[in-house]
Amino acid sequence: MKIKSTLVKPFAHLIARQITGWSQTAVQDQERIRQYLIKRARNTAFGKDHDFSKIGSYENYRQNIPINDYEGLKSYFDRVKTGEADVLWPGLPRYFAKTSGTTSGAKYIPLTKESMPNHFGTARNALFNYYARSGKGNWLDGKMIFLSGSPVLTETGGIKTGRLSGIVNHEIPAWLRTSQLPSYATNCIDSWEEKLENIVTETHNQDMRLISGIPPWVQMYYEQLLDRTSKKHVKDIFPNYNIFVYGGVNFEPYRDVLENLVGTRIDSLETYPASEGFIAFQDDPNEKGLLLNTKSGIFFEFIPASEIFNKNPTRLSLADVEIGINYAIILNTNAGLWGYNIGDTVEFVSKNPYRILVTGRIKHFISAFGEHVIGKEVESAILAATASENIRFTEFTVAPQITPPEGGLPYHEWLIEFENPPADLTAFAQKIDHFMCQQNIYYQDLIAGKVLQPLKIVALPKDSFRNLMKTRGKLGGQNKPPRLSNDRSMAEALVGQRRP
Repeated sequence: MKIKSTLVKPFAHLIARQITGWSQTAVQDQERIRQYLIKRARNTAFGKDHDFSKIGSYENYRQNIPINDYEGLKSYFDRVKTGEADVLWPGLPRYFAKTSGTTSGAKYIPLTKESMPNHFGTARNALFNYYARSGKGNWLDGKMIFLSGSPVLTETGGIKTGRLSGIVNHEIPAWLRTSQLPSYATNCIDSWEEKLENIVTETHNQDMRLISGIPPWVQMYYEQLLDRTSKKHVKDIFPNYNIFVYGGVNFEPYRDVLENLVGTRIDSLETYPASEGFIAFQDDPNEKGLLLNTKSGIFFEFIPASEIFNKNPTRLSLADVEIGINYAIILNTNAGLWGYNIGDTVEFVSKNPYRILVTGRIKHFISAFGEHVIGKEVESAILAATASENIRFTEFTVAPQITPPEGGLPYHEWLIEFENPPADLTAFAQKIDHFMCQQNIYYQDLIAGKVLQPLKIVALPKDSFRNLMKTRGKLGGQNKPPRLSNDRSMAEALVGQRRP
């Protein structure tokens, strides 16, 4: 019986109408959120230190609140970690989402009572909106799998602490929990390989209808599932599987491989969650980009990515953004993040409503020679090069080769793990180089001026990226290899695996 999908249907249509409504009032909603955040946090330590009581206009806001990364707010985070209340937001956080990646070790991102609906309500709304717009809700009547981090929580200053994807497990409503897999015990396993084996054991004979996770780790699940069952395609195991939910990485480089494993194309739903906030989601499968989450406790700001390291960069509210510009996204939230640079770059593809593409990471770029190459460009180039040929790849990364060991001009080195390699690697490299020149005028000028020679490809053996991530303790969860970097640490580690 289709009990859940029938009961949820009217609520899903209500959510879809609400999303359509606020997508048309984004600028006004953003201004109201800005005013609310300042008023609510006026008497916090951060609010007093930055004269929130004197902030009126957005110009005042920019003058009083500096752009920060985690290090810039670390002294405040440290006070919260000792159990001090009213530091960045009134009271104490409900959770700390623990992440890695800063110069001083782990980051502790607060999640407050007010910010929880942003994280968990948005995920629900994205799925219900999909149901309402597509008419497809039967995923509610079967099992769902969420490939996530461990739900085991510790305490920091009396505040429950864990990975965001693990914290999600504690917030799933009771009506949905009966459909959720894997089990709590399996989710608690730290070893990704052991955990994956248990997930396959628990799910291979279930009526799986929705699978959620980042593409490279879902691929590992598919492969092990097929190996266990000796089936040809995932659809042979889960005939009712009909929606794949993902976020964190671009799906397109993985699409061919994943759809080949599934045996057909199924619907997908892209989301843009982060520990700092649920930023955007796919609201219409027929439209390019993700709908910016403008009515969910976050006041967004944008800085042209080319200015992010300037002392006084241009700082824009939503009302002043333009289509086609690469922006660093800045968050101000009801969890107590102020002028917070999360390190991501986005580009607007629509202003009615406001939809974005995630173009990369501020620190993931190549500009060893002034070329300013970003993640979106390398992904677009390799996808264009493979579009007309039967070439499939599992993963790739790009790095500058400044002093080639073989001599000659420097170049960009593409390290690619192929699923189905090209017959002529040199011709394939030329094709990618052509698409790079079309997208990036700086790169094109460097090639034409013989400052750089055209890119070169290193074909990597199967599982090169997985093996490297495993040795670095980053196998599974939400970890993913960078598409490109301005140094050769990733490239040398991958090439080093090939040496005896």
